Order: sequence, then structure tokens, then C-alpha cells
Amino acid sequence: MTVAPVPVPARFLAILGLLWMGASTTAAATVHPGQSELVREVAQETGKSPQALNALLDGAKMQQGILDAISRPAEAKPWKDYRPIFLTDQRISDGIVFYREHRALLEQIGKQYGVAPQYIVAIVGVETSYGRNTGRYKVLDALVTLGLYYPPRAKFFREQLKELLSLPDNHLAGPIDTLTGSYAGAQGWGQFMPSSIRDFGVDADHDGRIDLSNSLPDIFASVANYFVKHGWVDGGPVAARAQPDAAARPITVKDAAPQWPLEQLEAWGYAPLQRLSPGEAASLQTLEGPNGPEYWFTFRNFYVITRYNRSPLYAMAVDQLAQAIAAGADRAGAAR
Repeated sequence: MTVAPVPVPARFLAILGLLWMGASTTAAATVHPGQSELVREVAQETGKSPQALNALLDGAKMQQGILDAISRPAEAKPWKDYRPIFLTDQRISDGIVFYREHRALLEQIGKQYGVAPQYIVAIVGVETSYGRNTGRYKVLDALVTLGLYYPPRAKFFREQLKELLSLPDNHLAGPIDTLTGSYAGAQGWGQFMPSSIRDFGVDADHDGRIDLSNSLPDIFASVANYFVKHGWVDGGPVAARAQPDAAARPITVKDAAPQWPLEQLEAWGYAPLQRLSPGEAASLQTLEGPNGPEYWFTFRNFYVITRYNRSPLYAMAVDQLAQAIAAGADRAGAAR
């Protein structure tokens, strides 16, 4: 049976239309948990428009893929499996080519900051394969997801989201809602978090903008500045192999901060395999290598690299990649 339509007054149809449009607009906007409080804080502290901040956050999406990615970091692997990820023949040869191509700028910045250029190259090599892979996630989505939907690290990532929303426009490579980066919200060739852009970003090309995605002077100087501000020692050692004797005292360390004079570690049964200053402050890292435990003396500069990424595996990979790049660049230069 067909039911005949009932005529509806035109004025009533218009009212229904307005209600539908309002409901559609409300449904399209995503209000994230804690969004109102976050917007209020940023607006009060920076003077930015609450409407503009809400519009940015309304457009951000919680992404399950980001939550999945942070649950399986590479740093959870043992050294024997971690090292081959970053110390590949391709990454080393690409680093040598990159170093040679930008040698003048790298050495200028290295001299200015007192940071050996190969370590700047190694950071961008480990982080983004020399700028080729800076991340596919929207930075805003990443920080909203981890700051507002990931309780284990919510405090840290909410602070980073707040910093992102608070940064002046000239501290970013583009509008906030266009920035892409890692699943953790790091961006640019050196993968800086928003607080690191604020504290360590450098406008080295003097164009009025800190651009860590498109300006090599800004990228190199910001990495070097990060190291220096965390206590990098120009010309200081990073890591050196140690050989334990049969009676070596077991040592457990909570982080990579130097804790003892090298001579104390030697007295406990760990011999250096190269010439080192006995009074140098050091720590000891024990890593699971392919042929059993590896013992490493680590120094102040190693600790500084762990300020970039807290994993000692990361710092070891950066150090070994830097050494391989420097050696390869020197050989290439000598062969010319």
C-alpha cells in the first residue's frame, strides 16, 4: 500500500533545514577530551584566539595507528638487532655523500658550535635518512592522539601539544595543520619536538623563520645547538670498547650519565682497548651483541646524545654512524 504524502508548510521545512544544518556541523566537529581546558590555557598564556585554537583541534583526528606504533618502539630490540637497522652500508654511503655535498656549511656550523660535523650528519641520518623520510603523520594528529588519548605518556605529549599550539608562526615550517612528522609528533630533518623547537631551534639563515624542514642552515645549527645546550664537549670522547677480566665487578647503571673516573672502572676490572685519559668521567654500558655481551665506556658526549633520545642504543648507533661517515669522507677526500 502506498501512503500519500502529507503537505508540510514551507516555513516548517525551513526550520527543519536549519536544525539539520546545525546538527551536521556539530557532528563534523570532534571535541577531544580535555580540549576546552587546553584551549583555555593556551589562549590565556599566548593571547591566541580560542576560536582559532578550537578550529585547529576540531580538525585533528585520533589515530589508532599512532597508538599501535608507540607500543612497539625500535629501542625495545637488543643491540644485535637494533644496530643493523641504522648501520647499513646504504646509510653509511649516503652519509658520506651527504657530508661531502654539504661539507662547507657543516664545517662552518661545526666550528661555530664546537660540534664535529659528522655527528650532525649522523643525527639526520638516523632520524630521517638525510631528510628523505621525515614522517607521514600529521603532527597535530599525533600529539592530539598521544596527549589526549594515551594515558601512559599523556602528561608529556599534552605538554608538547600545548607547545605546538603556543609556538609563534615563524618557529614552524608552515601552518600547524599542514605539518607532518613522526608518530610521536617530531618534525623536520632532525625530528624536533615542539619544546625543542622552542628551546634549541636556530634561524641560522636569518630569514626570520626557524625552518627545520627546508633550511639546511637552520637544520644543522639547531642540531648543533641542541648538543651544546646539553653540555657537548668539543673534541671529547663519546664511547670506547672495554674488556672485562674474569673478576670484573658487575655494574648496573640507571642512565648514561658519567658516574665514575675511568680509573675506577679499570680498578673494578674493565680495561680500555684504546688510549684514554684515566681521570675522564665515564659510565659503563653492557649491550647484547651478536657474539655475546659488549662492554662500552661511555662519556659526557654519549650522555648528551641520549638527551636527544634516551636510549643508549640510539646514542651508540649515532656514534658509530658518525665515525663511519667521517672515515669514509676522509678516504674519499684523500683519493681525489
